[in-house]
Amino acid sequence: MGARHAVVAGGGIGGLAAAVALNRRGWRVTVCERAPVLTGIGAGIVLAPNALRALDSIGLGAEVWAGEALAGAVGLRTPDGRWLSRAGTGAASSWDGLPARAVHRGFLIDALADALPPGVVQLGVSVTGVEHAGGAVVARTSAGDLRADVVVAADGMRSVLRGQLFPRHPGLRHAGEAGWRAVLPGIGPPARSAAETWGRGERFGIVPLVDGRIYLYATATAATGTKPADHHAELTRRFGTWHDPIPALLDRLDPRNPEPVDVLHHDFHELASPLPRFHSGRVALLGDAAHAMTPNMGQGGCQAIEDAVVLAHALASDADVPAALAAYTESRHRRTTLISRRSRRIGDLARLSHPLAVSARNLAVRATPSSVTSRALDTVLGCQPPSGPASTGVRA
Repeated sequence: MGARHAVVAGGGIGGLAAAVALNRRGWRVTVCERAPVLTGIGAGIVLAPNALRALDSIGLGAEVWAGEALAGAVGLRTPDGRWLSRAGTGAASSWDGLPARAVHRGFLIDALADALPPGVVQLGVSVTGVEHAGGAVVARTSAGDLRADVVVAADGMRSVLRGQLFPRHPGLRHAGEAGWRAVLPGIGPPARSAAETWGRGERFGIVPLVDGRIYLYATATAATGTKPADHHAELTRRFGTWHDPIPALLDRLDPRNPEPVDVLHHDFHELASPLPRFHSGRVALLGDAAHAMTPNMGQGGCQAIEDAVVLAHALASDADVPAALAAYTESRHRRTTLISRRSRRIGDLARLSHPLAVSARNLAVRATPSSVTSRALDTVLGCQPPSGPASTGVRA
């Protein structure tokens, strides 16, 4: 009997991680990616300890993530530079001695793709639907039908497969915010530490990447579809008088510079209503397709990586596929729902704009002991990759 076949719809972080994890479990894998090339959008991602542990369990360990871990203070500031909360990396970006690392998404995509055998990733091929056929499932693709033992729907927050499998689900909800992202070359004013600054309905974040580049992001309350004509001018208007080094970093986004930097702009959406489950028959959903969340905890990509490892563990050996996918849902649904809700609550706080509400929020943040924050982070960062029997899930 040959190796069982898995079709993965989507070649993003979650889809590629699932492909790597399944391949290491002996599965034959086909990844269908609709884009003509694999690419990580021009932004960074913080690989928190939970994601690093999951990646290590599928062979992508410390040697892959060479470079400096997040250093110095990690915390929240006000626009004038005062700290609302401040902790060393031991509290905020490290868990059990494993420090977080911030990398470019393109680097992560490349690392995952390089861990797969040649020919696994099929570019320019989209999955348009699925159909169960006896003891198998057929993936309808733009290049023809693919018969498989399991289909992994990793096709993003606007998942076509989620819409087919759960047609009565309300789908995405606009989160009331929009965001900007950019990655600066590692020259000019340094960003010695990762920090986020909260104003009145606005935020600005600075994250040094392991390769010396600087990842910037900003958010502001906005109606859906609102798009500034000039991103640099809008960012300067909103954040140009905030504390150093924000003004100098914004200057480097000026499109008139000799080497312009791409600035991404997007609305925030989430699956505010959790799916009833993350599987249907022989189809499993993971990442944004299963639990799209706001980016306020930096856990979207990290949870997709966890999903991938847990899914592959459930499908190990000769496990019955429908039963394995039910176990996957059981392991992942509660955890991802909890993290999604926490992220939403953080966003609600960050969007406060009335001066009295902002003052009360800032006082509350300052008064919260770092030990309380660390205990809350333990629930998110303190997961272990699954081990032992296939029914074992990620511990929270």
